[in-house]
Amino acid sequence: MHTLRTSLMLLVAVPLVALAGDKTPAKAGKAAEADCHHPPAPQAAKAQTPAAKTETAPAQAAAPAQDGWKLTRGEPIKGTQALKLADVLAKPQAHDGKTVLVEGTVRKACERKGCWMELAADAKDKSPGVRVTFKDYGFFVPLDSAGSQARVEGVLKVAELSDSRAQHYESEGAIVPRGADGKPREVQLVATGVELRR
Repeated sequence: MHTLRTSLMLLVAVPLVALAGDKTPAKAGKAAEADCHHPPAPQAAKAQTPAAKTETAPAQAAAPAQDGWKLTRGEPIKGTQALKLADVLAKPQAHDGKTVLVEGTVRKACERKGCWMELAADAKDKSPGVRVTFKDYGFFVPLDSAGSQARVEGVLKVAELSDSRAQHYESEGAIVPRGADGKPREVQLVATGVELRR
């Protein structure tokens, strides 16, 4: 009788253990990322500095509503001389591949995850800005970051986009510049550190 009971318990326990190890929620999360055309989230095993702690997306979904707040993400800004955003946008090739510190207004942020933002000299300006993404997809900004003042440090690059990527960004409200040949190009900055203020 004891052997029969043990066998029955194993028949019930083994499938439960297998189900407990199922990664179905993670697969659903990856499907959501693919729908948004974003790279996969960073692995939990990556080491992060205390300043680069990553909160979960729901915790970052909204920044404090009151004025006078300051929010930092990623590594601390090293204090290098800030460049004028208008100067960088006027001659982006001069800064291509270099680490820069720029200041500007967040004109738009990704409304799905907070995984990019568009920085402009003036939020009402309709000229192209700088698309800011975050190094190794290691941190995000609040979904309601638009209108915040930002200091952003990272590596700047001039990139040609695919038509589908440009259309995706435009569907999220971004302004994507096109060259004389009609191809979408933009100035991008892969940020290592971000400070937002209101």
